[in-house]
Amino acid sequence: MDELPIGRRVAYWRSRRKMSQQVFADRLGKSKSWVDKVERGVRRLDKFSVVYEIADILELDVQLLLGKDPERRSDALTCIDQIEVEEIRAALERYDSMSAYFDAAPYPPPLADLRKAVNHAWLTYQYGRYGLLTRALPKLLREAQAADAGHDGDQAREAAHLLGQVYQIASSVLRKLGECDLAWLAADRSMAVAQRADDPLLAGIATTRVCNALVAMGRPRPALELNVRIANRLAPGGGNDVTPERLSVYGMLLLQGAMAAARTGDSATVDDLLGGAHEAATLLGGDQNHYWTSFGPTNLQLHRAAAAVELGDGGRAVETHHGIPEPAFNALLPERRAHHLLDLARGYAQIGDVAHAGEMLLRGDRLAPSEIRCRPIAHEVMSDVLRRTRGAPPSPIAELAEHMGVGV
Repeated sequence: MDELPIGRRVAYWRSRRKMSQQVFADRLGKSKSWVDKVERGVRRLDKFSVVYEIADILELDVQLLLGKDPERRSDALTCIDQIEVEEIRAALERYDSMSAYFDAAPYPPPLADLRKAVNHAWLTYQYGRYGLLTRALPKLLREAQAADAGHDGDQAREAAHLLGQVYQIASSVLRKLGECDLAWLAADRSMAVAQRADDPLLAGIATTRVCNALVAMGRPRPALELNVRIANRLAPGGGNDVTPERLSVYGMLLLQGAMAAARTGDSATVDDLLGGAHEAATLLGGDQNHYWTSFGPTNLQLHRAAAAVELGDGGRAVETHHGIPEPAFNALLPERRAHHLLDLARGYAQIGDVAHAGEMLLRGDRLAPSEIRCRPIAHEVMSDVLRRTRGAPPSPIAELAEHMGVGV
């Protein structure tokens, strides 16, 4: 295998995964012809980002495709490097729609292809594969911007809708990785595009991205005010259709408002907003994923625990966790579960139980490694665990800390 050309290795592992060329091409966002040319060696694989995406889809260590470590990365799980940050920044700084206002835009990407790519990006985010996502984002941003600039008539609104989603994806992953200024820029763009898409619910969920970025930048008060103001506009009743989609977006606005209130130490507002979200979750009747919110009764409990941690009440966070039905928790997507385990690690650390805090980090790492290894807040928790552990830390904790680059 090591002596085979990379295209032949792709073909071999695709076959081992019982995946047709068409299915593989769809997951990769390429054409079947492109895959065939790669596998026959007619087309070269000379971009690291594409090689890593192939490895992820085939569930392989990238070294099995390359035969050696790529120069830009030390292992298959990296978070984001400065080159990628600048590529994303450059993509966010494009103004295709303004250029198209003065000059005819080139032929835009087909919306069907873009729709598949956007859905794949959402799933990549919700499965916690942040490194893969950040490598794909520059191209996806450029294509979505070109589609938004180039389509008109009935397709213009869908193109704007898809671009708004891409901005939201970018904002969410950039915030997790500590690039707060870029996260705010992408979220702000998503709100403007949502208005052109003429979708109040898309604008509502875009509001939560703006507010999350503001909180990450140390601005929880304006985040709280904006979340509550838009939630009131989308509240069920008062002539609004009570649909699962509206309930989900409304509920998430309240949950993110509660998180902003917790950051300010306003426990009364936290309880009030969580109570409203509880009513929405009850009306919804179960855990769903409308507008990629993962909103429902279980996600509500995760936010109860997270808000308790922000308020410094780790004991309450742990108690809340123990009240979550295990089947419901396990049914959530990996990003949600790993995020909660990170919050729980913070809660255990607050009550002085560093052994359980470390265990939560390990569990989160097994679910979605990027959520633990890539987030600055996780590094802070690991540093705290190492500092407060008597003697040498357990071997699994020491190994994870080494992967994270966190020293004792």
